Amino acid sequence: MPRKQHFSHSHPARDCLQGSSGFGRRSYAILIVKSIVHEIRKVAVLGAGTMGSLIGAHLANAGVPCLLLDRVPDEPRQEGKPGDAGHRNRLAAAGLDGALKTRPPAFFVPESARLISIGNFEDDLCRIRECDWVIEAVVEDLGAKRALLSRAQPHLSSETIVSSNTSGISLATIVEGFDPDFRRRWLGTHFFNPPRYMKLLEIIPTTETLPGVVEAVSKFGEEALAKGVVLAKDRPNFIANRIGTFFTMSVLKLMQEEGFSVEEIDALTGPVMGLPRSATFRTLDLVGLDVLAHVVTNLRKSLKEDGSAAVFELPEYVVRMIQLNLLGEKTRQGFYRKGSKEGEIFSLDLGTFQYRARAKPNLPSLDRVKSIDDVRERIRALAGSPDKVGRFYQRLLGKTLHYAAACAPDISDDVLSVDRAMKWGFNWECAPFELIDALGIEKAQELWNNERLPVLPLVEKLRSSGNGSFYAERNGKPAYFDFITANYRTVEERQGVIALSALKAAGRELKKNAGASLIDLGDGVLCVEFHSKMNVLGPDAIQMVHAGLKTLNDHYEALVIGNDGALFSAGANLMLLLMAVEEGDWDEVHEAVREFQNANMAIKYAPKPVVAAPFGLALGGGTEISLHASRVVAAAETYMGLVESGVGLIPAGGGSKEMLLRAMDAVPADADLFPYLKEVFINIGMGKVSTSAEDARKLGYLSSRDVVCMRRDKQLALAKQLALSLAQTGRRPGKPREDIVVSGTAGFSKMQLALHLMRRAGYVSDYDVLVGTHLARVLSGGGEFTGPQRVSEQYLLDLEREAFVSLCGEKKTRERIQHMLKTGKPLRN
Repeated sequence: MPRKQHFSHSHPARDCLQGSSGFGRRSYAILIVKSIVHEIRKVAVLGAGTMGSLIGAHLANAGVPCLLLDRVPDEPRQEGKPGDAGHRNRLAAAGLDGALKTRPPAFFVPESARLISIGNFEDDLCRIRECDWVIEAVVEDLGAKRALLSRAQPHLSSETIVSSNTSGISLATIVEGFDPDFRRRWLGTHFFNPPRYMKLLEIIPTTETLPGVVEAVSKFGEEALAKGVVLAKDRPNFIANRIGTFFTMSVLKLMQEEGFSVEEIDALTGPVMGLPRSATFRTLDLVGLDVLAHVVTNLRKSLKEDGSAAVFELPEYVVRMIQLNLLGEKTRQGFYRKGSKEGEIFSLDLGTFQYRARAKPNLPSLDRVKSIDDVRERIRALAGSPDKVGRFYQRLLGKTLHYAAACAPDISDDVLSVDRAMKWGFNWECAPFELIDALGIEKAQELWNNERLPVLPLVEKLRSSGNGSFYAERNGKPAYFDFITANYRTVEERQGVIALSALKAAGRELKKNAGASLIDLGDGVLCVEFHSKMNVLGPDAIQMVHAGLKTLNDHYEALVIGNDGALFSAGANLMLLLMAVEEGDWDEVHEAVREFQNANMAIKYAPKPVVAAPFGLALGGGTEISLHASRVVAAAETYMGLVESGVGLIPAGGGSKEMLLRAMDAVPADADLFPYLKEVFINIGMGKVSTSAEDARKLGYLSSRDVVCMRRDKQLALAKQLALSLAQTGRRPGKPREDIVVSGTAGFSKMQLALHLMRRAGYVSDYDVLVGTHLARVLSGGGEFTGPQRVSEQYLLDLEREAFVSLCGEKKTRERIQHMLKTGKPLRN
């Protein structure tokens, strides 16, 4: 088969930013991706079911106006007029309402839903003429898709791109016999569920799709929607679902053959082997066994010609579960079922099909590899285990890696796309060809021989070329084995992306300690990078912040605080704090808090700009650092919050002070202070965490001047750009404030009343009331002033520190810290 064309990713496009800093408009609708003839400004989604409505929600997240259509209901509604618009649009309205209610949230903020207009196929199909891209997302049925697209065809403009979100039906078959011009603007765009959170977007051109169409949708997916785009061939279930389904079916069959329980399989196929915590059976409960059956049936029918259909036969116990309606969460019972008590979970005994108390797996081999951080090394150890567990991994890896290598040329143009699809679509930490390299080609061949699997042409081509791995380094750059040319091809560099690992490899790391590094980003910009476990903030991180600020003042123009890890920062190093408290070293506790406060104040009043770049979790101290930065460039998926109450403390790195300052500055002249104060008190006291960067703006963690970046991989580059822009304006930081309004005893009394009412309603415990009282005292200025008073930042910092240290002396705070360190969850004692 001729190789599909790869399209250049060097086409210019505006970066996804939001804010009022000159880096974008207030709306997310700030990116228009241009190809030779195509601009995508408005999108229509045909089908308001689960996937259609969630795709529409994510388009709205990106600021893209969306038309969401569905059919007219068959049954007339009892209330209202049967023919009115509300009735005729009822299914589309229900889809939008469902997206608004989805948890985790489909929208960054509910207000984004205003960008979605609804309608129906009878009255509103003509409106798709206004759209630049039309996405078909109706039921997975060939006839239904062809019928709808046939109806839509006359209403399309001559340049409208049309795609299907099908998860596996042949794209060429769907439009067979359609107008040639339509077919040239047709392709597959397979989003993964939920679209907001899953990075993968498989783009599937047909042999007739114009290159400009593929380029336009690819760039729009990458830049506007922050997707990881992978080009796939028009083969059954494309890339990720093809390999992912094979993996799942192999697990289901090996469970029976090797005699494992449901709980044991989930322990074996979860984080220990670099897979999501939902593992196998929790994932199937979420997806639904009926969906699995549909996908497997489609693959079995479609793959009869190549001899792999037998793999996709449902085990008898899965067939029996479907007959018993044990489909998963949609029927409230599947492989697991929730009990009547909170946290109570039962698992299914596949011998009796009765539920029993979930048992903790006893697999010593898993315990032995827990200390191995590198997933490749861990999987090698698991596969080498001389027991039942080792045999399971040998067989599972042998089957899965052989299948991936066997079908790769049929479903994709390169091994890199296959691996990216599995990482981005199934959240595999280590993908198939990376796993083959991790095991070594000889060990992998041994596993295949043990399973009596045939010789792989792809592996033979690798060996005959004189190479022994699918990935290598060429001229100092990462490369992958191109199975078409039998040579290594350099991984294409991403434009507008700063990789800190590459800078460090190039000798740009100026300082380093156990918890942080100082890196030269170029152009006079420094970066403080946190790199401890969970990027917790201890003395080493604070030391590096101070070192970065000194180096900035002496030799550089601006500083960025950010990193390339999985999260910005989980907050303070609780283990070090607990050790100091239990040893009674109160001077050390006082000094640690004071040092963090000083670091944040130094950030805030640095003579040159400091830009924070939070993403993922930015909790506690991570939020406090961001609050003190000159400006923030936050990734769209940023979860910020001052969560110290969960461990029986209050924010003491200046977080309480900064939130109060922002709230009081927003109070209009002669207005009542308390509504503004109450919002801060509730947000901090209840440890509210934002569900997105835009939600963080609503909660006050981000200001109107801060910006939001849709693409996480471009965040550091944009933070650097903003930092340089601020440096050019000649920053004048001023001096610490001495005019912050506090409410005094009146505000303190009202916050105490709020605590009393929450306690009576059962929202908080007695100890929460104690913690809340300490917080109220700080926010009211000590609770001693008889009326509103103006105080300094340092005064409030002193109050924070005193409250924090006092709470550290409480037994229940220590219990909360211990519980958090042990379980990762808050204790409400």
